Amino acid sequence: MKTLILLPFAFAALTTAAFAAPPVKTVKSEKGEVLAGENGMTLYTYRNDKKGTSNCYDKCATNWPPLMADSNAAEEGAYSLVTRKDGSKQWAKDGMPLYYWVKDTKEGDVTGDGVGGVWDVAKP
Repeated sequence: MKTLILLPFAFAALTTAAFAAPPVKTVKSEKGEVLAGENGMTLYTYRNDKKGTSNCYDKCATNWPPLMADSNAAEEGAYSLVTRKDGSKQWAKDGMPLYYWVKDTKEGDVTGDGVGGVWDVAKP
């Protein structure tokens, strides 16, 4: 009888763990605290995007790799998912897609801030 009672709770715990949370943390930089991926690299937003839509593809995405989401990712708080043209998912904060900058080399680098007048560090 105890097994039958505990079974729903065990299933609920496994189901919750199966959904990936946003792989984002806060790091210190010369611009103050900024958002970074799990690897510690700073994340950016692109002013040519619209909430819920990425407009960074091809060469843009080569220089500004999107923060991609696993297929089991689940939206959480200010973090949502954007569907890219190829059907893959990308993380967004407050609806704005998140990207890395290829020229950042270590945790806390913010060399992409202000590039072309359209890239901004993502803030917590």
